[in-house]
Amino acid sequence: MAAKQIPEKYTPGYLDDLDGRLAVAQVMRERYRAFTDDLGGADRLSYAKRSLVERALWLEFWLAQQEEQLAKGQEFDVGKWTQAANSLQGILTKLGLDRQAKDVPNLSEFIKSRADK
Repeated sequence: MAAKQIPEKYTPGYLDDLDGRLAVAQVMRERYRAFTDDLGGADRLSYAKRSLVERALWLEFWLAQQEEQLAKGQEFDVGKWTQAANSLQGILTKLGLDRQAKDVPNLSEFIKSRADK
């Protein structure tokens, strides 16, 4: 059965477990695609980097939830927020903050590859 929410605690593979019909799943999967595209494409990333991307997205979501609670005057643990923000910063630094170009064939290679099919 597909999950309806992002888990409260990080669980590997949570993105795949989300019900794709839900807005939160669509948003998170789009963010994953955008993130991995910035790194040159998911197909170029190692398992470790894809895992770090998934963790970064979970932390980003969790931080936003905490900030929303603070804005509403609800319980907010600044220590946990700071620890999570520092963890996210470390992951982002490890992955790199600059966009990476995707490998794309030149036009003649592309046309030849299409003709060979």
